Formats: sequence, structure tokens, C-alpha cells
Amino acid sequence: MFALLLLVLVAVVTAVVLGRRAGTYARTAPEDAAPAPSGAAPAPARPGGGFRVLAGCAGAAAAVLYAWGALCVAFAVMEAEDGGTGSAPLRPCRTSEHPELSARIVDYSASYLPLRFRCETADGDGYDSDNVPGYVNPGVAVLALTAAAGAVAAGYATESRARAAARKEAR
Repeated sequence: MFALLLLVLVAVVTAVVLGRRAGTYARTAPEDAAPAPSGAAPAPARPGGGFRVLAGCAGAAAAVLYAWGALCVAFAVMEAEDGGTGSAPLRPCRTSEHPELSARIVDYSASYLPLRFRCETADGDGYDSDNVPGYVNPGVAVLALTAAAGAVAAGYATESRARAAARKEAR
């Protein structure tokens, strides 16, 4: 539920930021408002500005999603290290999917790239625990690639406009 709320929040913020850069909202003061004291005109839109915003929002969302997954792994490790009554088999490794394996669990391994918590048996077999949601790793990958593509597209748009201005000036 928390992840869904986080996703909705990121989507709303992204829509507002991208809408603002695309000119959905007024950039100048209304006609009946007092003129600016310096008489300065609004700054022109930078080339590739929308791509920069997209790259920034996607990068921030990837960082937040990665942090969420890292917290899930950290809490699973903390729960596995907690001894005492009912600690065998390891709590993060108890699952209804693999009941025959969960009784034979002897150790675990945690990985932060990719994010996962793996329950291991004595014979080297094992399975990934459900503590890290399945959407985290693909989500981080897609958002990171979107951020990189947005940054490349912003650079291309800036370079393209600069080359066009240089050709126009050379004529």
C-alpha cells in the first residue's frame, strides 16, 4: 500500500513539473497586474529543458525506489540476525511457497546490487525471500535507464540547437 502511495506521489509531482515546463501554466503575469520593476521579459525556454526535467524526476524516483529496496533488505537482515525463540528457520525465509526448503535453511546472503535476500540450504540450494518486493529491481532499472535517456536527449537537443544557431550565424 505504501509503495502505491509513493508511486502516485511521484506521478503527480512529475506531471506538475513537466506540465509547468511545457507551458501549461502561465509564465507571465496577467495583463491587469503591475509590470515588473525592471521590465525584464521572461527567460526563454532552454533547449532540452523538458528532457532535463524528465531525467531529474526519473533519477530521483530511481533513487527513492532503490532506497526502499535497500531498506527492505536491511530489515530482512536485521530480522534474520535476531535470535531467540522461534528463530529457526530464519524468519525472512519462512514461506508457504517453499515449505520443504524452509525447514532446511542454514544461512542467508544479502545483496544490494541487485537487491535481494537469499535463503540458503546446506547443499547449496536456496531461494530468494519475498522480503524485497518483485517490482523494485525492474523499477530501478527502468527509471535509471529513463533518466540516462532523458539526459542524453537533453544534451542532443542542446547540441542540435547550438549547431543550428552556428550554421545560421555563418550564413
